[in-house]
Amino acid sequence: MSKMASDLDWFEELRAQDRSWVGLIVQAGIKGFIDWYGDESQTDGTAPLAAAVFGAAPRELTGVIDLKQTVDLVRLSITVVEANIDAFIDPADALDVHQAILRYGREVAFATAEVYARAAEARGAWDARLEALVVDAALRSETDDAVLSRASALGWGARGEVAVVLGAMPGRRTPDDIFEHVRRVSQAAGMDALCATQGDRLVVVLGGVRDPHSAASRIVEHFGPGPVVVGPVTADLGHAQESARAAMSAYRAAGGWPGAPRPVRSDELLPERALAGDGHARRHLVDRVYLPLLGARGTLIDTLEAYFEHGTSIEGAARHLFVHPNTVRYRLRQATDVTGLAPTSPREAFTLQIALVLGRQSGRQAPETSL
Repeated sequence: MSKMASDLDWFEELRAQDRSWVGLIVQAGIKGFIDWYGDESQTDGTAPLAAAVFGAAPRELTGVIDLKQTVDLVRLSITVVEANIDAFIDPADALDVHQAILRYGREVAFATAEVYARAAEARGAWDARLEALVVDAALRSETDDAVLSRASALGWGARGEVAVVLGAMPGRRTPDDIFEHVRRVSQAAGMDALCATQGDRLVVVLGGVRDPHSAASRIVEHFGPGPVVVGPVTADLGHAQESARAAMSAYRAAGGWPGAPRPVRSDELLPERALAGDGHARRHLVDRVYLPLLGARGTLIDTLEAYFEHGTSIEGAARHLFVHPNTVRYRLRQATDVTGLAPTSPREAFTLQIALVLGRQSGRQAPETSL
């Protein structure tokens, strides 16, 4: 113990109780050697030895003393025993005893590795269960202080805006391996990540997100084949359910757009979501697309309807409306300014058409405002 205090810098920094546990381990190790040496069979099984040497200390000690420190402890203990044992044994037995110490030291080394491997396994299994609970609570909008505290214990830094990314689990890889890679890549990009599996889906909650598409692009390669959807950015982990709800709806509807990019934002799948019965998507298209068009100055709704009815022909729409083609072009640019959707883009034209249908079905009227 005196040698540890003088040679191991970390030993003096331990609490008195932890130092006493270390002393018990050393004592158990020396007693274990005596018992082991007196056993004629000298069984090499490491499990009984691990229990005999390290069973004297609580499991929590593995969280106080790391593996390298334990190796230093074992090495120093063997050195001290070898330096002093000749004073207690017959010189004729010295060679045999020193050889036995070497064999016993090897077994202690294996036992040390076993103890820390089991501790790491237990911590990993517990962390995985805890992470799954945190993700589930976040997706269900049940994030109280206890859940936030657990997320912090898992390394969640609460760096700001949160987005949920959803896709298929890849084959031939374990969830632990996938989660580790996702965390590493996210951390390198300045983001936090919580991972979980739900059936055959991989769910990743990202924190510190500025642009959801860019954030999802960082980790998209760790998902299996098929669509990878990212929900909108929300304020924090407590509001992650809003992003998850949009991402899940978009993931279910993604089959309607075979050419969707990977990853794809949930808002890009609003038409498919609306057709699949998502009420939030329907309201979004009516509130953010149809009503602004209806309330805009001029006849944007009529122009868009004529444009679509005539196969997106500007000249055909102009003849139908009795206006010059440049007037149609001007109104289409106005529609783009109002909605952020370009009628000349096939994909965005499809979104506009669905919004027009839903708007007419809703029977809602624009507010009394004009641009």
